[in-house]
Amino acid sequence: MTDKKRYRYKTLAGDIEKKILNGTYLIGEKLPSIRELQVKLNLSINTIYRAFIELEKTGLIETRPKSGYYVKPIPILSRNFPPRGTGKKQPQKIDSTFISNEVQLAMSNPHYLPLGTAALSPELMPVKEIIQLVKRITFRGIQSIFSYTLPEGEPELRRLLALRTVGILEKVQPENFIITNGCTEALILALKAVVKPGDTVAIEAPTFYGILKVLKDMGIDIVEVPTDPVTGVYVEKLEQTVTNKNPKACLFMSNFHNPLGSLMPDDNKEQVVRLLNHYEIPLIEDDIYSSLYHGKERPKPLKFWDKKDLVLSCSSFSKTLAPGLRVGWILTGDRFKNRLIELKRESSIATSYLDQYIMIEILKSGSYERHLRHLRRCTRNQLQNVAQAIHDCFPREVRLAIPEGGFILWVQLPEGVDSVELYYKALERQISILPGTICSSTDQFRDYVRISCGHPVSSEILSGIKVVGDLIRDLRR
Repeated sequence: MTDKKRYRYKTLAGDIEKKILNGTYLIGEKLPSIRELQVKLNLSINTIYRAFIELEKTGLIETRPKSGYYVKPIPILSRNFPPRGTGKKQPQKIDSTFISNEVQLAMSNPHYLPLGTAALSPELMPVKEIIQLVKRITFRGIQSIFSYTLPEGEPELRRLLALRTVGILEKVQPENFIITNGCTEALILALKAVVKPGDTVAIEAPTFYGILKVLKDMGIDIVEVPTDPVTGVYVEKLEQTVTNKNPKACLFMSNFHNPLGSLMPDDNKEQVVRLLNHYEIPLIEDDIYSSLYHGKERPKPLKFWDKKDLVLSCSSFSKTLAPGLRVGWILTGDRFKNRLIELKRESSIATSYLDQYIMIEILKSGSYERHLRHLRRCTRNQLQNVAQAIHDCFPREVRLAIPEGGFILWVQLPEGVDSVELYYKALERQISILPGTICSSTDQFRDYVRISCGHPVSSEILSGIKVVGDLIRDLRR
């Protein structure tokens, strides 16, 4: 028997395994029968049977008498992670890419309690208003999907975005906006406009874990700048980084940082922009959370202090309205505008007109501002309630700061408790949290977790927090 034939069952088992872990096969769902797969895949009954036995051994599926094979209620996502001790033993080096991918799978699993997902509950969104708006889409709106729109976006949407900067930024015109497929595409286009593979980009430590993979895939080197959990990046450390490491760009989140929740004071923002303007270093700003302020006014973006047109400010409606409406933008000046439009045309041609059309109608109706006022009250209350629950249920050595906006808490664990180990223990209880180590390229922050407060605080949320607190105590022993 050839190796190819011998291991066909493992190939099939691996394919089914991936579909279980990424949610293609749902928990409790019946798998196709051996006979069905034999006809569909042209494999022997023995090969398919051996694949199912392999999956049973890993705990992913179970057989039910006279019924067939089913996905088990609790998939064991941690089986490939090397066992580690607790206490003061030296933690093993982990594969951060592997962990990041697993975390994303867990956070997207509807059967897990979403304590790690940086997304708001649909309960907080104006679903009825959006449904009514979609029902009123005109013939022109539907007709538009049969042709391409401008790569820089619809003029009316850009005009409405410019109007939203009144009292925040001066001299912003519709032409300064480039519409993108969400904030991630905005960040990628901004990076491509100012750096090339092999260049170095300075980022905060910790940072949003998703951007680490983007930078790695682009072949860009990373230098991490220490960041205060309350006031953001340390200006003096940034200056040392600029002079010693010669970064070609910086990527910062000054308003309600993910995962820290920090809000950089205006004086610090001005110093950062002035420093980078002086050295002619482009600054890419991730400003996606700034609309979720809990104080009296929206914090200023870093772009406010930009004198040399070196700040590219990126954002979207994903955190405040609907992630499925892929509408983001880059706010830029003339320096990089043409290059960004060219990159947008090359990467995705244009952003969906239908998505833009829906956003235009929402913004013109005035309902978005009303929704934001409601959303700010909800996220503020949810942050406070979850922080209180953590205070009540976690060991007293746990530390956190309540942000002035957004809906994320950055929690420091007691000494000796590893966030990766806690993450896997929580998964076994169908609770998703985010281990802090994936928020750095250097395996830092093993003693931190990110807790999301994006859902209304229910008895289920409170029970989940108590379970995590008990797990922390167990791991500390």
